[in-house]
Amino acid sequence: MKKDFLYQEISQNIARLIKNNVLKAGDRLPSVRMLCTAHGISMNTAKRVYLELEGQSLIESKPQSGYFVSGRQKLLPLPETSRPLPAGSEEEPEQLIARVYDNMGKPGLTLFSIGVPDQRLLPVARLNKEMIQATRRLSGGGTAYEELQGNEKLRLAIAARSFSWGGSLREKDIITTAGGMNALSFSMMAVSKPGQTIAVESPVYPGILQLARSLGLRVLELPTHPRTGIEPDALKKVLPQIHLCLLVTNFSTPLGSCMPDTHKREVVKLLAERNIPLIEDDLYGDLYFGNSRPSCCKAYDKTGHVLWCSAVSKTLAPGYRVGWVAPGRYKEQLLQLKLSHAISSSAITQEVVAGFLESGRYDHHLRKMRRTLQHNCDHYTQTIAGHFPPGTRTGRPQGGLTLWVELDKRINTTDLYASAIRQHISIAPGRMFTLQQQFENCMRLCFGLPWTDELQRKLQQLGRIAAMQL
Repeated sequence: MKKDFLYQEISQNIARLIKNNVLKAGDRLPSVRMLCTAHGISMNTAKRVYLELEGQSLIESKPQSGYFVSGRQKLLPLPETSRPLPAGSEEEPEQLIARVYDNMGKPGLTLFSIGVPDQRLLPVARLNKEMIQATRRLSGGGTAYEELQGNEKLRLAIAARSFSWGGSLREKDIITTAGGMNALSFSMMAVSKPGQTIAVESPVYPGILQLARSLGLRVLELPTHPRTGIEPDALKKVLPQIHLCLLVTNFSTPLGSCMPDTHKREVVKLLAERNIPLIEDDLYGDLYFGNSRPSCCKAYDKTGHVLWCSAVSKTLAPGYRVGWVAPGRYKEQLLQLKLSHAISSSAITQEVVAGFLESGRYDHHLRKMRRTLQHNCDHYTQTIAGHFPPGTRTGRPQGGLTLWVELDKRINTTDLYASAIRQHISIAPGRMFTLQQQFENCMRLCFGLPWTDELQRKLQQLGRIAAMQL
């Protein structure tokens, strides 16, 4: 492991012990020399570990005494479980969404608002090399149509990786798509008709709301916990009213919640008993901070009613538009929709991603990226705890790209957005993530930006702007 990331892994392990209260305030940490011996690292690397932890206010040094767990670090309360109205008005905040997403690509803006990894976190040079090799491998350099179901090598690699989340997919079970939203779109069209009702989390990614509305679906938002996702009991109550369900089961945006295995199993069972399709958006499952990848609802699917969707848009190459779906019993409907709407997926980008997965470079990249994202998330939560106004609450994601922040109820984050953008800071106001009048005091922040002193100053400045709204 490279030195640059070894120190991060050690510091994150110590930080986890502190946050889990294994190491308590006032506990003395090993000396720099002892840390060197224990981990086989240099003095400079050991010092860097402790400097990193000091920067997060997790430890403090005492002259002539050593390093101790600080009593100063602060863990803010969790946001409240959402309570959407059972039959709320469906009012899409189109203008607000357009204003926020119009900021993409504008120079000089700090984009806390856009939930994609910064290109500096992506293996661009390696992808470029893989692109050259892909053009050499493909007939016509990738100019020919790909087969309808998609690149076979890519589907084989995706099927092999399903073992990591408890699945047992085969390449023939998978259809490739032009990104994750395309997978969701085909899935919704395959299992629904205009006028039917779809159940989703609340809050939920605005693209899902816009897609559902464009297909003529009614949206039913479900109560959602910031750590564990939707409440199965709440889903059970609305089963007679819904025709399909769409859930972001692992590290959802914007909450960052991850459904426990018991909840996933129960949800699959409840929906199967009523023959209700479940579209599972697993876009963030590979971005876990723990020791193993979380399972998917598809792992508990015995009837084929779960349509498992994913992509590399949040992990490898957003612009490549490579996604896929394992549609279960709805495979023929998906293939017909793809034939009608797309004919073929992009041959060259599929081949590039297939080569990256097959070679093992993808897993190497993910390990590095996950460490960076966890490092960033820890910095965000500590900075917010120290510089945002009283009454602030934050999520505690164990993976993904985004942090949900709940402010004092007197603060309207749409107004906060207007004030922040004048200071060249862009946020995603909470009202974007619902069709109801809720989450006006909330916002989503993306921690997929490289952590720098300048970024920390911008986050501190955002806290000062929020305080001025009181």
